[in-house]
Amino acid sequence: MRYADPSANRDLLGNRTLLFIFICAFALVTLLQQILYSKSYIKRYFEFYKEPLEFNSTRCLELRQEILEVKVLSMVKQSELFERWKSLQICKWAMDVTEANLFNRSTLARCCNAPSFLFTTQKNTPAETNLRYEVESSGLYHIDQEIFKMFPKEMPYYRSQFKKCAVVGNGGILKNSGCGKEINSADFVFRCNLPPISGIYTTDVGEKTDVVTVNPSIIIDKFHKLEKWRRPFYSVLQRYENASVLLPAFYNVRNTLVSFRVKYMLDDFQSRQPVYFFHPQYLSSVSRYWLSLGVRARRISTGLILVTAALELCEEVHLFGFWAFPMNPSGFFITHHYYDNVKPKPGFHAMPSEIFTFLRMHSRGILRVHTGTCNCC
Repeated sequence: MRYADPSANRDLLGNRTLLFIFICAFALVTLLQQILYSKSYIKRYFEFYKEPLEFNSTRCLELRQEILEVKVLSMVKQSELFERWKSLQICKWAMDVTEANLFNRSTLARCCNAPSFLFTTQKNTPAETNLRYEVESSGLYHIDQEIFKMFPKEMPYYRSQFKKCAVVGNGGILKNSGCGKEINSADFVFRCNLPPISGIYTTDVGEKTDVVTVNPSIIIDKFHKLEKWRRPFYSVLQRYENASVLLPAFYNVRNTLVSFRVKYMLDDFQSRQPVYFFHPQYLSSVSRYWLSLGVRARRISTGLILVTAALELCEEVHLFGFWAFPMNPSGFFITHHYYDNVKPKPGFHAMPSEIFTFLRMHSRGILRVHTGTCNCC
């Protein structure tokens, strides 16, 4: 009887074990190479892009084209659009004077003409005439002498009056941006619908305000149409110091009287804040123009209206707080507004389409969209 070796089938340090050790060693070496390569790649990337690239450099022209080749928002996934936009951030922004002049002084001057029609004035709306509402086309409002005296004699602003303007939206993208100083450094600042600007918000959104819009629904819902206590609303307006107050009094019949009450209230309190009313012809013209470019909504946003006006009144336009997606370009979720997370009524505005239009305009050098942190001043 032959003796059986009990270790014969164990393959101690035999072929299978050696093969296993070899595979593990190979995998470990490969992993180390990848780590080292990644570190080297990251180092080379940041060395190469240590300074922002010029806006018209070859690489930046390619990155800009990647955004411009997307003609409509539905052509690209949201994540892909974010990636293209993030890639473009390695480029300094510069205004393309030719593009800007063609767009601002030619296209917008023909369609909209903010220096003549942004506000309802005594020059563009004579006394004893009938002013047609924007959305109630059959509705007319008779401009008697009392109402006529509310209007400025003519537009207080003219074409390209201001060198650098900031149009500040209320998007959550502004939260923790630190853009307050850069906004305050602008020559003229537009804001939308009485956003909070004091206390914890100032660092991100600044406090300088030259024009602030007021949606009459705010007055109706929060201040009881100014039929009773008016001081709370007056106190809110005082946060903007001497900023002009702009209302869509002739958007529809519902807005008219409550908008006039703002003027009466400020006169009663002997406030120095001017009150202006959008001209309905301007609002209609701006809506038709953006509709022709694919912004399809029941109503374009107040932000888009102000951006359109700024492009005519300012040499250089910067946008802050304009972002209509639930996450920032890096994919992190953000609140709808920088001060709350209250969503708008669905289907009323076409905010993603508006923002997409701004990104394309940024890529063309017409205006600049800020979506990151600021390092100004």
